[in-house]
Amino acid sequence: GGAGTPWIMEVLMHMQSMSRGLGILAVSAAVLFVSPALAETMKFKATLDGAQQSPPVTTKGKGTATFTFDTTKKMLSWDVKYSDLSGPATAAHIHGPAGMGENADPVIPFKKLKSPIKGSAVLTDAQAADLEAGKYYVNVHTAKNKGGEIRGQIEKAM
Repeated sequence: GGAGTPWIMEVLMHMQSMSRGLGILAVSAAVLFVSPALAETMKFKATLDGAQQSPPVTTKGKGTATFTFDTTKKMLSWDVKYSDLSGPATAAHIHGPAGMGENADPVIPFKKLKSPIKGSAVLTDAQAADLEAGKYYVNVHTAKNKGGEIRGQIEKAM
């Protein structure tokens, strides 16, 4: 069967190069589907008021906070808006780890205090875990309410 061999070899080589091409296609398609999950951005929010302070504070003060967390860079960015405090904010932080009604030390101080407070910080793995577990809260302090006038638990935004 000397005459038939080249034809079979040609078909086999052709099939091999096709499958290699398909393999490359499959790999590049898989990369496309994986990429968005790697650079995942999580969104969080908080509603600030005096009732969430521990012990509660009577105030007209209120606020909202939105956060985005880049899980790859571990970068947390925030935008905190507040109004009607008893006086100017003297300090503002993210505190934790603590659940609703529990108090904890500040973990991330806000450099700027005027509303809207915008900024960002790189979190440690432990801080990222506390954030995702809902164990952080935003607290805005005033001279009248040194322990904090308005507070809001940070939770995942749907």
